Amino acid sequence: MIIAQITDFHISLPGQRMDEMFRTSSFLEQAVAHLLSLEPSPDLVLATGDLVDKGVPEEYARLRDILSPIDAPLYFIPGNHDDRDEMRRAFSDLDYWSRDDEFLHYVIDEWPVRLIGLDTLIPRKISGELCEERLRWLSNRLAEDPEKPTLIFMHHPPIKSGMSTMDRHGFDAGGAEMGAIVERYRNIERIVCGHLHRPITARWHGTVLSVAPSTAHQMGLNMLEGGRQQIIMEPPACQLHIWGEETGLISHTSYTSEYEVPLHR
Repeated sequence: MIIAQITDFHISLPGQRMDEMFRTSSFLEQAVAHLLSLEPSPDLVLATGDLVDKGVPEEYARLRDILSPIDAPLYFIPGNHDDRDEMRRAFSDLDYWSRDDEFLHYVIDEWPVRLIGLDTLIPRKISGELCEERLRWLSNRLAEDPEKPTLIFMHHPPIKSGMSTMDRHGFDAGGAEMGAIVERYRNIERIVCGHLHRPITARWHGTVLSVAPSTAHQMGLNMLEGGRQQIIMEPPACQLHIWGEETGLISHTSYTSEYEVPLHR
């Protein structure tokens, strides 16, 4: 089983900053072409938030068009640049979101690995959280099947990355509580995230937590306290999480475009 993860597309409209300066739509088109070229093909694709840049309908329409060549199932969760209501409208054909729930969290249980998508969005804020309702939902979903291998996917990583500027816009609340829930289960193979625009791996509450790089621009690796965070054009990438009964999850970072654009400050 091959799980592709793509994240932080920041799709915008022609002429806007993300489209002109950082070519986010062009880079996502290249990422889609890269996924289609893989042999064997991914069984499914996780899209872990910041799908668009301003959360408006026209951006989601453009996103759908760019992703349309992908035949594999696509599983979306929101990031801080997304809008829940607009996501529901743009992807009204998807049946995995509950129409009666405020949050865009859900479980996919038809694969060898159980997938739990978490919604960490706080409207109009960069940082994320898991409130009491979302923590209770996660606890209940994990309790439903404590044996089957499980992958949790979410936008905001509940860790301190060491990049102080980014960490100030990380998790506002619920990270420690999520960790206490996760610790109770030995079947959580991985927690995969986005948001930080860098490939990062951490041991966290008895499992492995990873952050995928963006399909577009990355954040410079500045580990100085209070250091300025720069957007840099390191190679865009996706991650491939390969599941085997004997190996568990093995993950690869797969670059989707050439390193070709100079630093932007």
